[in-house]
Amino acid sequence: MPALETPICNFGWSAPDFSLPDLDGKMHSLADIRGETATLIMFICNHCPYVKAVAERLVADAKQLQSIGVGVAAIMSNDWQAYPADAPDKMRAFAAEHGFTFPYLIDESQAVARAYDAICTPDFFGFDADLGLQYRGRLDESRTQPAAPGAKRELLEAMRQVVETGQGPRQQVASMGCSIKWRQAA
Repeated sequence: MPALETPICNFGWSAPDFSLPDLDGKMHSLADIRGETATLIMFICNHCPYVKAVAERLVADAKQLQSIGVGVAAIMSNDWQAYPADAPDKMRAFAAEHGFTFPYLIDESQAVARAYDAICTPDFFGFDADLGLQYRGRLDESRTQPAAPGAKRELLEAMRQVVETGQGPRQQVASMGCSIKWRQAA
């Protein structure tokens, strides 16, 4: 299956609200995740080679963003019945292996992925303090292999800019990854 790319950032688009369980069943809403300075919502999964390639850098960048008041959450929306590598027990292992410092949420109905128009994993949505979209780009130049150590940290730099100015960069490179694994209609 070919890799998909996310659409261009729709600046100012308002973050849809949600209420999703984490791996312990605790519910998290957008208001719970929302950061003082900005908010980052990421659609990821466990099995995608694009996510695996960036997992370490993603966690490191999330920690830096959290330290400047950015709220961060990851959402797994894939049909884990059809893709058991994305099942909740595997999510728990993936989060522990990579040291997630943010909630990893389960979108079993896939309604949140649809509300955000999530396309692929990873798919990043960077919002300003008022929950207006300012970034819909990639983490960095990684594909199915990690980027070189000196690669530009596009998501981190963009979100720092959002925190400092309220505006995301006007030039953004689309994220690329595996398609969301949608549940088949009954």
